[in-house]
Amino acid sequence: MYRLLIVDDERNIRIGLKAMIEREYPSLFSIGLAAGGAEALELHRSEKADIVVTDIRMPGMDGLELIRELNKLPSPPAVIILSGYDDFQYAKEAITHKVREYLLKPIVREELHQALNRMLTDLGKEQEVARELSELGKYREEQAADQLNYILLHPDLPEHEIERRFAKAGLSPSSSPFVVAVVREEDPRNGALAKLAEPYWKERRSICFEDKDRNVVVIAEDEAAVADFARHAMDRGLHVHIGVSLKAAGAGQFKRGYVQAKQALKYRMLQAQPGGGIFYYSDVRHLPMPQTYPEDAFRRLANLLGTGRKQVIKEQWHEIMDLREIRRLDISYLERLSRMLNEQVIDRVFADYGEASVEILKIYKKIGYLYDSQAVFSYIHDAEALLLRLDDYVKDVKEAHVGHAEMKAAVDYICENYAKPLNMATVSNHVSLNYSYFSETFKQFTGMSFVNYVKKVRIEKAKELLEHTRGKVYEIAEQVGFESVKQFNRVFREQEGISPMEYREKAWVQAGVPE
Repeated sequence: MYRLLIVDDERNIRIGLKAMIEREYPSLFSIGLAAGGAEALELHRSEKADIVVTDIRMPGMDGLELIRELNKLPSPPAVIILSGYDDFQYAKEAITHKVREYLLKPIVREELHQALNRMLTDLGKEQEVARELSELGKYREEQAADQLNYILLHPDLPEHEIERRFAKAGLSPSSSPFVVAVVREEDPRNGALAKLAEPYWKERRSICFEDKDRNVVVIAEDEAAVADFARHAMDRGLHVHIGVSLKAAGAGQFKRGYVQAKQALKYRMLQAQPGGGIFYYSDVRHLPMPQTYPEDAFRRLANLLGTGRKQVIKEQWHEIMDLREIRRLDISYLERLSRMLNEQVIDRVFADYGEASVEILKIYKKIGYLYDSQAVFSYIHDAEALLLRLDDYVKDVKEAHVGHAEMKAAVDYICENYAKPLNMATVSNHVSLNYSYFSETFKQFTGMSFVNYVKKVRIEKAKELLEHTRGKVYEIAEQVGFESVKQFNRVFREQEGISPMEYREKAWVQAGVPE
Protein backbone atom coordinates (compact mmCIF):
# COMPACT_ATOMS: atom_id res chain seq x y z
CA MET A 1 0.00 0.00 0.00
CA TYR A 2 1.26 3.45 -0.93
CA ARG A 3 0.95 6.51 1.28
CA LEU A 4 -0.61 9.46 -0.58
CA LEU A 5 -1.02 12.97 0.82
CA ILE A 6 -3.55 15.48 -0.61
CA VAL A 7 -2.82 19.15 0.17
CA ASP A 8 -5.36 21.88 -0.64
CA ASP A 9 -6.83 24.72 1.37
CA GLU A 10 -10.31 23.97 0.01
CA ARG A 11 -11.96 21.15 1.93
CA ASN A 12 -14.31 20.15 -0.91
CA ILE A 13 -11.36 19.65 -3.27
CA ARG A 14 -9.52 17.51 -0.69
CA ILE A 15 -12.55 15.31 -0.09
CA GLY A 16 -13.38 15.11 -3.80
CA LEU A 17 -9.88 14.04 -4.80
CA LYS A 18 -9.82 11.44 -2.03
CA ALA A 19 -13.13 9.98 -3.23
CA MET A 20 -11.99 9.87 -6.89
CA ILE A 21 -8.76 8.07 -5.97
CA GLU A 22 -10.36 5.56 -3.60
CA ARG A 23 -13.02 4.62 -6.15
CA GLU A 24 -10.42 3.94 -8.85
CA TYR A 25 -7.78 2.37 -6.57
CA PRO A 26 -9.55 0.57 -3.71
CA SER A 27 -7.10 -0.53 -0.98
CA LEU A 28 -4.04 0.69 -2.93
CA PHE A 29 -3.52 4.03 -1.13
CA SER A 30 -3.50 5.15 2.46
CA ILE A 31 -4.64 8.75 2.01
CA GLY A 32 -3.89 11.68 4.32
CA LEU A 33 -5.38 15.16 4.03
CA ALA A 34 -3.80 18.53 4.82
CA ALA A 35 -5.21 22.05 4.51
CA GLY A 36 -1.83 23.72 3.96
CA GLY A 37 1.89 23.24 3.40
CA ALA A 38 2.94 23.36 7.05
CA GLU A 39 0.40 20.71 8.05
CA ALA A 40 1.41 18.54 5.10
CA LEU A 41 5.10 18.76 6.00
CA GLU A 42 4.32 17.71 9.57
CA LEU A 43 2.22 14.76 8.37
CA HIS A 44 4.96 13.66 5.98
CA ARG A 45 7.55 13.73 8.75
CA SER A 46 5.40 11.59 11.03
CA GLU A 47 4.39 9.15 8.27
CA LYS A 48 6.38 9.35 5.04
CA ALA A 49 4.27 9.85 1.91
CA ASP A 50 5.15 8.19 -1.39
CA ILE A 51 3.09 10.67 -3.43
CA VAL A 52 2.02 14.24 -2.61
CA VAL A 53 -0.80 15.91 -4.57
CA THR A 54 -0.66 19.63 -3.76
CA ASP A 55 -2.25 22.87 -4.81
CA ILE A 56 0.21 25.67 -5.58
CA ARG A 57 -1.49 28.73 -4.16
CA MET A 58 -2.43 28.34 -0.51
CA PRO A 59 -2.29 30.68 2.49
CA GLY A 60 0.70 30.31 4.80
CA MET A 61 3.19 27.83 3.38
CA ASP A 62 2.15 27.50 -0.27
CA GLY A 63 2.75 24.56 -2.60
CA LEU A 64 6.10 25.80 -3.91
CA GLU A 65 7.56 26.25 -0.46
CA LEU A 66 6.24 22.82 0.53
CA ILE A 67 7.96 21.26 -2.50
CA ARG A 68 11.23 23.03 -1.66
CA GLU A 69 11.09 21.74 1.93
CA LEU A 70 10.27 18.21 0.81
CA ASN A 71 13.24 18.21 -1.56
CA LYS A 72 15.58 18.94 1.35
CA LEU A 73 14.70 15.55 2.85
CA PRO A 74 16.80 12.43 2.09
CA SER A 75 14.03 10.67 0.13
CA PRO A 76 11.51 13.23 -1.09
CA PRO A 77 8.12 11.97 -2.31
CA ALA A 78 6.88 12.14 -5.89
CA VAL A 79 4.77 15.29 -6.39
CA ILE A 80 1.72 16.13 -8.48
CA ILE A 81 0.89 19.84 -8.56
CA LEU A 82 -2.59 21.27 -9.01
CA SER A 83 -2.88 24.66 -10.67
CA GLY A 84 -5.40 27.13 -12.07
CA TYR A 85 -4.94 28.96 -15.39
CA ASP A 86 -3.50 31.99 -13.59
CA ASP A 87 -0.83 29.94 -11.84
CA PHE A 88 1.27 29.04 -14.88
CA GLN A 89 4.36 30.92 -13.69
CA TYR A 90 4.14 29.09 -10.37
CA ALA A 91 3.75 25.81 -12.21
CA LYS A 92 6.88 26.49 -14.27
CA GLU A 93 8.88 27.06 -11.11
CA ALA A 94 7.45 23.94 -9.50
CA ILE A 95 8.53 21.84 -12.47
CA THR A 96 12.15 22.96 -11.89
CA HIS A 97 11.88 21.25 -8.49
CA LYS A 98 11.48 17.80 -10.09
CA VAL A 99 7.70 17.75 -9.89
CA ARG A 100 6.51 14.61 -11.70
CA GLU A 101 3.04 15.68 -12.90
CA TYR A 102 1.05 18.87 -13.48
CA LEU A 103 -2.77 18.92 -13.44
CA LEU A 104 -4.97 21.88 -14.29
CA LYS A 105 -8.00 22.72 -12.21
CA PRO A 106 -10.78 21.75 -12.33
CA ILE A 107 -9.41 18.25 -12.08
CA VAL A 108 -10.48 15.80 -14.77
CA ARG A 109 -10.90 12.30 -13.37
CA GLU A 110 -9.20 10.55 -16.30
CA GLU A 111 -6.20 12.90 -16.21
CA LEU A 112 -5.75 12.30 -12.50
CA HIS A 113 -5.86 8.54 -12.99
CA GLN A 114 -3.38 8.70 -15.87
CA ALA A 115 -0.96 10.78 -13.79
CA LEU A 116 -1.21 8.36 -10.87
CA ASN A 117 -0.70 5.37 -13.15
CA ARG A 118 2.52 6.89 -14.52
CA MET A 119 3.71 7.61 -11.00
CA LEU A 120 2.93 4.10 -9.81
CA THR A 121 4.92 2.67 -12.71
CA ASP A 122 7.91 4.91 -11.89
CA LEU A 123 7.69 4.17 -8.17
CA GLY A 124 7.61 0.45 -8.87
CA LYS A 125 10.75 0.66 -11.00
CA GLU A 126 12.55 2.79 -8.40
CA GLN A 127 11.66 0.44 -5.60
CA GLU A 128 12.84 -2.55 -7.60
CA VAL A 129 16.22 -0.93 -8.32
CA ALA A 130 16.64 0.09 -4.69
CA ARG A 131 15.72 -3.39 -3.57
CA GLU A 132 18.26 -5.01 -5.90
CA LEU A 133 21.04 -2.68 -4.78
CA SER A 134 20.22 -3.30 -1.15
CA GLU A 135 20.15 -7.05 -1.65
CA LEU A 136 23.43 -6.98 -3.52
CA GLY A 137 25.11 -4.93 -0.79
CA LYS A 138 23.88 -7.18 2.00
CA TYR A 139 24.26 -10.52 0.32
CA ARG A 140 27.69 -11.36 1.69
CA GLU A 141 26.83 -10.30 5.24
CA GLU A 142 23.55 -12.18 5.16
CA GLN A 143 25.24 -15.29 3.81
CA ALA A 144 27.76 -15.21 6.63
CA ALA A 145 25.01 -14.66 9.21
CA ASP A 146 22.94 -17.50 7.74
CA GLN A 147 25.84 -19.94 7.81
CA LEU A 148 26.80 -19.12 11.39
CA ASN A 149 23.22 -19.12 12.65
CA TYR A 150 22.76 -22.50 11.01
CA ILE A 151 25.67 -23.81 13.04
CA LEU A 152 24.19 -22.38 16.24
CA LEU A 153 20.72 -23.78 15.62
CA HIS A 154 21.83 -27.33 14.74
CA PRO A 155 23.62 -28.97 17.66
CA ASP A 156 24.36 -32.27 15.88
CA LEU A 157 26.30 -30.96 12.88
CA PRO A 158 29.44 -33.03 12.19
CA GLU A 159 32.81 -31.32 12.38
CA HIS A 160 33.39 -31.25 8.63
CA GLU A 161 29.99 -29.57 8.03
CA ILE A 162 30.76 -26.92 10.64
CA GLU A 163 34.08 -26.20 8.94
CA ARG A 164 32.41 -25.99 5.53
CA ARG A 165 29.84 -23.48 6.72
CA PHE A 166 32.49 -21.57 8.64
CA ALA A 167 34.45 -21.16 5.40
CA LYS A 168 31.32 -20.08 3.47
CA ALA A 169 30.88 -17.36 6.09
CA GLY A 170 34.27 -15.99 5.06
CA LEU A 171 36.17 -17.38 8.04
CA SER A 172 39.20 -19.59 7.96
CA PRO A 173 38.60 -22.91 9.74
CA SER A 174 42.22 -22.83 10.88
CA SER A 175 43.40 -22.68 14.46
CA SER A 176 43.67 -18.86 14.69
CA PRO A 177 42.45 -17.98 18.18
CA PHE A 178 39.30 -15.89 18.69
CA VAL A 179 36.69 -15.06 21.28
CA VAL A 180 32.94 -14.98 20.76
CA ALA A 181 31.07 -11.98 22.17
CA VAL A 182 27.31 -11.70 22.50
CA VAL A 183 26.19 -8.07 22.74
CA ARG A 184 22.83 -6.80 23.97
CA GLU A 185 21.52 -3.26 24.29
CA GLU A 186 20.45 -2.18 27.74
CA ASP A 187 17.19 -1.08 26.10
CA PRO A 188 16.73 -3.52 23.18
CA ARG A 189 13.85 -1.44 21.73
CA ASN A 190 16.34 1.28 20.87
CA GLY A 191 17.55 -0.51 17.72
CA ALA A 192 20.82 1.42 17.56
CA LEU A 193 23.16 -1.48 18.36
CA ALA A 194 23.16 -3.18 14.95
CA LYS A 195 23.66 0.14 13.16
CA LEU A 196 26.69 0.86 15.32
CA ALA A 197 28.19 -2.63 15.41
CA GLU A 198 28.05 -3.64 11.75
CA PRO A 199 30.33 -0.89 10.31
CA TYR A 200 32.62 -1.00 13.35
CA TRP A 201 33.42 -4.71 13.05
CA LYS A 202 33.38 -4.68 9.24
CA GLU A 203 36.14 -2.08 9.28
CA ARG A 204 38.16 -4.40 11.52
CA ARG A 205 37.51 -7.41 9.27
CA SER A 206 35.61 -9.24 12.00
CA ILE A 207 32.37 -11.14 11.56
CA CYS A 208 29.29 -9.51 13.12
CA PHE A 209 25.72 -10.78 12.81
CA GLU A 210 22.41 -11.03 14.70
CA ASP A 211 21.26 -14.28 16.29
CA LYS A 212 17.66 -15.46 16.57
CA ASP A 213 17.20 -13.37 19.76
CA ARG A 214 18.36 -10.17 18.02
CA ASN A 215 21.58 -10.12 20.00
CA VAL A 216 24.68 -9.04 18.07
CA VAL A 217 27.24 -11.84 17.86
CA VAL A 218 30.87 -10.97 17.17
CA ILE A 219 33.83 -13.19 16.40
CA ALA A 220 36.67 -10.99 17.65
CA GLU A 221 40.41 -11.35 17.80
CA ASP A 222 40.61 -11.14 21.59
CA GLU A 223 39.06 -9.69 24.74
CA ALA A 224 40.84 -6.36 24.22
CA ALA A 225 39.02 -5.86 20.89
CA VAL A 226 35.69 -6.43 22.65
CA ALA A 227 36.60 -3.92 25.38
CA ASP A 228 37.48 -1.36 22.68
CA PHE A 229 34.04 -1.80 21.13
CA ALA A 230 32.39 -1.35 24.53
CA ARG A 231 34.21 1.99 24.93
CA HIS A 232 33.25 2.94 21.36
CA ALA A 233 29.58 2.30 22.15
CA MET A 234 29.79 4.15 25.47
CA ASP A 235 31.36 7.20 23.78
CA ARG A 236 28.30 7.37 21.54
CA GLY A 237 25.86 7.14 24.41
CA LEU A 238 24.93 3.51 23.83
CA HIS A 239 24.87 1.25 26.89
CA VAL A 240 25.59 -2.37 26.01
CA HIS A 241 25.99 -5.60 27.94
CA ILE A 242 28.56 -8.02 26.51
CA GLY A 243 29.18 -11.66 27.35
CA VAL A 244 32.63 -12.93 26.32
CA SER A 245 33.72 -16.55 25.85
CA LEU A 246 37.00 -18.23 26.64
CA LYS A 247 39.64 -18.19 23.92
CA ALA A 248 38.70 -20.56 21.13
CA ALA A 249 40.38 -21.91 18.04
CA GLY A 250 38.95 -23.61 14.98
CA ALA A 251 35.45 -23.81 13.58
CA GLY A 252 34.51 -26.61 15.94
CA GLN A 253 34.81 -24.36 18.97
CA PHE A 254 32.69 -21.52 17.59
CA LYS A 255 29.42 -22.84 18.95
CA ARG A 256 30.92 -23.64 22.34
CA GLY A 257 32.20 -20.07 22.51
CA TYR A 258 28.75 -18.73 21.67
CA VAL A 259 27.16 -20.79 24.46
CA GLN A 260 29.79 -19.55 26.92
CA ALA A 261 29.27 -15.91 25.90
CA LYS A 262 25.48 -16.21 26.31
CA GLN A 263 25.93 -17.81 29.71
CA ALA A 264 28.28 -15.02 30.80
CA LEU A 265 25.83 -12.40 29.52
CA LYS A 266 23.18 -13.67 31.95
CA TYR A 267 25.22 -12.28 34.83
CA ARG A 268 24.33 -8.75 33.74
CA MET A 269 21.30 -9.36 36.01
CA LEU A 270 23.59 -9.15 39.04
CA GLN A 271 25.37 -5.89 38.28
CA ALA A 272 25.02 -3.23 40.96
CA GLN A 273 24.51 -0.25 38.66
CA PRO A 274 22.81 0.14 35.26
CA GLY A 275 24.82 1.39 32.29
CA GLY A 276 26.17 -1.72 30.59
CA GLY A 277 29.24 -3.84 31.23
CA ILE A 278 31.40 -6.76 30.09
CA PHE A 279 30.89 -10.20 31.63
CA TYR A 280 33.55 -12.87 31.12
CA TYR A 281 32.81 -16.56 31.17
CA SER A 282 36.20 -17.09 32.81
CA ASP A 283 34.91 -15.21 35.88
CA VAL A 284 31.77 -17.33 36.38
CA ARG A 285 32.61 -20.79 35.04
CA HIS A 286 33.59 -22.17 38.47
CA LEU A 287 30.65 -20.83 40.53
CA PRO A 288 29.03 -23.70 42.50
CA MET A 289 25.76 -25.21 41.33
CA PRO A 290 22.84 -24.95 43.77
CA GLN A 291 22.00 -28.04 45.82
CA THR A 292 18.72 -26.98 47.48
CA TYR A 293 15.91 -24.49 46.83
CA PRO A 294 13.57 -22.65 49.28
CA GLU A 295 10.47 -24.78 48.60
CA ASP A 296 8.92 -24.16 52.05
CA ALA A 297 9.45 -20.41 51.74
CA PHE A 298 7.54 -20.33 48.46
CA ARG A 299 4.68 -22.32 50.04
CA ARG A 300 4.51 -19.81 52.89
CA LEU A 301 4.54 -16.95 50.41
CA ALA A 302 1.66 -18.47 48.43
CA ASN A 303 -0.37 -18.99 51.62
CA LEU A 304 0.15 -15.36 52.68
CA LEU A 305 -1.61 -13.95 49.61
CA GLY A 306 -5.06 -12.67 50.47
CA THR A 307 -4.31 -12.17 54.16
CA GLY A 308 -3.55 -8.44 53.89
CA ARG A 309 -0.25 -8.95 55.78
CA LYS A 310 1.78 -6.94 53.31
CA GLN A 311 4.84 -6.42 55.47
CA VAL A 312 5.12 -10.15 56.11
CA ILE A 313 4.73 -10.82 52.37
CA LYS A 314 7.58 -8.40 51.61
CA GLU A 315 9.81 -9.96 54.26
CA GLN A 316 9.12 -13.47 52.97
CA TRP A 317 9.90 -12.44 49.37
CA HIS A 318 13.17 -10.74 50.33
CA GLU A 319 14.16 -13.75 52.42
CA ILE A 320 13.77 -15.89 49.30
CA MET A 321 15.68 -13.41 47.13
CA ASP A 322 18.82 -13.45 49.29
CA LEU A 323 21.29 -11.60 47.05
CA ARG A 324 24.34 -12.91 48.89
CA GLU A 325 23.26 -16.48 48.15
CA ILE A 326 22.25 -15.64 44.59
CA ARG A 327 25.65 -14.07 43.84
CA ARG A 328 27.51 -16.97 45.43
CA LEU A 329 25.90 -19.58 43.17
CA ASP A 330 25.61 -20.29 39.47
CA ILE A 331 23.01 -18.14 37.67
CA SER A 332 20.78 -21.21 37.33
CA TYR A 333 19.80 -20.67 40.98
CA LEU A 334 18.24 -17.28 40.19
CA GLU A 335 16.56 -18.76 37.12
CA ARG A 336 15.02 -21.51 39.25
CA LEU A 337 13.75 -18.99 41.82
CA SER A 338 12.04 -17.06 39.03
CA ARG A 339 10.36 -20.23 37.71
CA MET A 340 9.23 -21.22 41.21
CA LEU A 341 7.62 -17.82 41.73
CA ASN A 342 5.71 -18.23 38.46
CA GLU A 343 4.69 -21.84 38.95
CA GLN A 344 4.15 -22.16 42.72
CA VAL A 345 2.74 -18.72 43.52
CA ILE A 346 1.42 -16.71 40.57
CA ASP A 347 0.05 -19.58 38.48
CA ARG A 348 -1.55 -21.05 41.60
CA VAL A 349 -3.37 -17.78 42.28
CA PHE A 350 -4.72 -17.65 38.73
CA ALA A 351 -5.77 -21.31 38.91
CA ASP A 352 -7.56 -20.88 42.25
CA TYR A 353 -9.10 -17.45 41.74
CA GLY A 354 -9.40 -16.98 37.99
CA GLU A 355 -7.70 -14.54 35.65
CA ALA A 356 -6.71 -11.31 37.37
CA SER A 357 -7.27 -7.74 36.23
CA VAL A 358 -5.51 -6.29 33.20
CA GLU A 359 -3.31 -4.14 35.47
CA ILE A 360 -2.09 -7.21 37.37
CA LEU A 361 -1.43 -9.10 34.14
CA LYS A 362 0.64 -6.17 32.85
CA ILE A 363 2.90 -6.39 35.92
CA TYR A 364 3.10 -10.18 35.50
CA LYS A 365 4.24 -9.69 31.92
CA LYS A 366 7.13 -7.55 33.18
CA ILE A 367 8.46 -10.29 35.46
CA GLY A 368 7.21 -13.45 33.73
CA TYR A 369 10.59 -13.89 32.03
CA LEU A 370 13.53 -13.11 34.28
CA TYR A 371 15.78 -11.66 31.58
CA ASP A 372 13.21 -9.11 30.45
CA SER A 373 14.27 -7.13 33.54
CA GLN A 374 17.28 -4.83 33.41
CA ALA A 375 18.76 -6.18 36.65
CA VAL A 376 17.89 -8.37 39.61
CA PHE A 377 16.98 -5.28 41.66
CA SER A 378 14.28 -4.22 39.22
CA TYR A 379 13.05 -7.83 39.01
CA ILE A 380 12.74 -8.05 42.81
CA HIS A 381 10.97 -4.68 42.96
CA ASP A 382 8.51 -5.50 40.17
CA ALA A 383 7.81 -8.96 41.57
CA GLU A 384 7.16 -7.44 45.00
CA ALA A 385 4.67 -5.01 43.45
CA LEU A 386 2.94 -7.92 41.76
CA LEU A 387 2.75 -9.94 44.99
CA LEU A 388 1.16 -7.00 46.83
CA ARG A 389 -1.38 -6.54 44.02
CA LEU A 390 -2.14 -10.26 44.11
CA ASP A 391 -2.64 -10.03 47.86
CA ASP A 392 -5.30 -7.36 47.31
CA TYR A 393 -6.81 -9.32 44.44
CA VAL A 394 -7.15 -12.57 46.39
CA LYS A 395 -8.52 -10.69 49.41
CA ASP A 396 -11.12 -8.96 47.22
CA VAL A 397 -12.16 -12.24 45.58
CA LYS A 398 -12.56 -13.92 48.96
CA GLU A 399 -14.55 -11.01 50.37
CA ALA A 400 -16.73 -10.82 47.28
CA HIS A 401 -17.50 -14.53 47.60
CA VAL A 402 -18.36 -14.19 51.27
CA GLY A 403 -20.27 -10.96 50.64
CA HIS A 404 -22.31 -12.62 47.90
CA ALA A 405 -23.52 -15.33 50.25
CA GLU A 406 -24.34 -12.81 52.97
CA MET A 407 -26.20 -10.50 50.60
CA LYS A 408 -28.21 -13.42 49.25
CA ALA A 409 -29.14 -14.32 52.82
CA ALA A 410 -30.18 -10.69 53.43
CA VAL A 411 -32.37 -10.64 50.30
CA ASP A 412 -33.99 -13.94 51.30
CA TYR A 413 -34.70 -12.54 54.75
CA ILE A 414 -36.39 -9.46 53.28
CA CYS A 415 -38.52 -11.58 50.92
CA GLU A 416 -39.65 -13.75 53.85
CA ASN A 417 -40.30 -10.89 56.30
CA TYR A 418 -41.52 -8.00 54.09
CA ALA A 419 -44.80 -7.80 56.03
CA LYS A 420 -42.97 -7.10 59.30
CA PRO A 421 -41.30 -3.83 60.34
CA LEU A 422 -37.92 -3.92 58.57
CA ASN A 423 -34.88 -1.68 58.86
CA MET A 424 -31.27 -2.00 57.85
CA ALA A 425 -30.06 -2.56 61.40
CA THR A 426 -32.33 -5.58 61.79
CA VAL A 427 -31.23 -7.19 58.52
CA SER A 428 -27.49 -6.40 58.93
CA ASN A 429 -27.61 -7.97 62.40
CA HIS A 430 -29.35 -11.01 60.94
CA VAL A 431 -26.41 -11.63 58.58
CA SER A 432 -23.82 -10.51 61.17
CA LEU A 433 -22.34 -7.62 59.20
CA ASN A 434 -21.26 -4.13 60.19
CA TYR A 435 -24.02 -1.59 59.46
CA SER A 436 -21.91 0.64 57.18
CA TYR A 437 -20.32 -2.26 55.33
CA PHE A 438 -23.74 -3.88 54.87
CA SER A 439 -25.19 -0.65 53.45
CA GLU A 440 -22.51 -0.28 50.79
CA THR A 441 -22.30 -3.97 49.89
CA PHE A 442 -26.11 -4.34 49.70
CA LYS A 443 -26.29 -1.45 47.26
CA GLN A 444 -23.57 -3.00 45.09
CA PHE A 445 -25.30 -6.38 45.17
CA THR A 446 -28.86 -5.23 44.40
CA GLY A 447 -28.19 -2.01 42.50
CA MET A 448 -30.34 0.05 44.89
CA SER A 449 -30.46 1.26 48.47
CA PHE A 450 -31.88 -0.90 51.26
CA VAL A 451 -35.00 1.30 51.64
CA ASN A 452 -35.80 1.28 47.93
CA TYR A 453 -35.28 -2.46 47.71
CA VAL A 454 -37.72 -3.11 50.56
CA LYS A 455 -40.26 -0.80 48.89
CA LYS A 456 -39.81 -2.70 45.63
CA VAL A 457 -40.40 -6.10 47.28
CA ARG A 458 -43.50 -4.83 49.11
CA ILE A 459 -45.03 -3.27 46.00
CA GLU A 460 -44.46 -6.46 44.00
CA LYS A 461 -46.25 -8.47 46.71
CA ALA A 462 -49.03 -5.86 46.77
CA LYS A 463 -49.50 -6.15 43.00
CA GLU A 464 -50.00 -9.91 43.37
CA LEU A 465 -52.67 -9.35 46.04
CA LEU A 466 -54.42 -6.63 44.00
CA GLU A 467 -54.57 -8.95 40.97
CA HIS A 468 -55.62 -12.17 42.71
CA THR A 469 -57.65 -11.16 45.81
CA ARG A 470 -60.55 -8.83 46.59
CA GLY A 471 -58.95 -7.41 49.72
CA LYS A 472 -59.40 -3.76 50.50
CA VAL A 473 -56.53 -1.46 49.64
CA TYR A 474 -55.88 -0.60 53.27
CA GLU A 475 -55.85 -4.33 54.12
CA ILE A 476 -53.31 -5.06 51.39
CA ALA A 477 -51.20 -2.10 52.53
CA GLU A 478 -51.05 -3.61 56.02
CA GLN A 479 -50.39 -7.13 54.70
CA VAL A 480 -47.28 -6.05 52.80
CA GLY A 481 -45.79 -4.02 55.65
CA PHE A 482 -46.80 -0.38 55.07
CA GLU A 483 -47.52 1.71 58.14
CA SER A 484 -50.51 3.46 56.54
CA VAL A 485 -52.66 3.30 53.41
CA LYS A 486 -51.59 6.87 52.62
CA GLN A 487 -47.92 5.85 52.51
CA PHE A 488 -48.83 2.76 50.46
CA ASN A 489 -50.75 4.80 47.86
CA ARG A 490 -47.87 7.29 47.53
CA VAL A 491 -45.14 4.65 47.10
CA PHE A 492 -47.31 2.60 44.72
CA ARG A 493 -47.93 5.61 42.47
CA GLU A 494 -44.18 6.51 42.56
CA GLN A 495 -43.23 3.05 41.30
CA GLU A 496 -46.14 2.14 39.00
CA GLY A 497 -47.41 5.55 37.84
CA ILE A 498 -51.03 4.76 38.84
CA SER A 499 -52.92 4.20 42.07
CA PRO A 500 -53.49 0.70 43.54
CA MET A 501 -57.21 0.78 42.56
CA GLU A 502 -56.38 1.81 39.00
CA TYR A 503 -53.84 -0.99 38.81
CA ARG A 504 -56.42 -3.53 40.03
CA GLU A 505 -59.07 -2.37 37.57
CA LYS A 506 -56.63 -2.54 34.67
CA ALA A 507 -55.40 -6.01 35.70
CA TRP A 508 -58.92 -7.35 36.11
CA VAL A 509 -60.05 -6.00 32.74
CA GLN A 510 -57.10 -7.66 31.02
CA ALA A 511 -57.78 -10.94 32.82
CA GLY A 512 -61.58 -10.76 32.25
CA VAL A 513 -62.37 -10.85 35.98
CA PRO A 514 -65.92 -9.59 36.81
CA GLU A 515 -66.01 -6.71 39.27
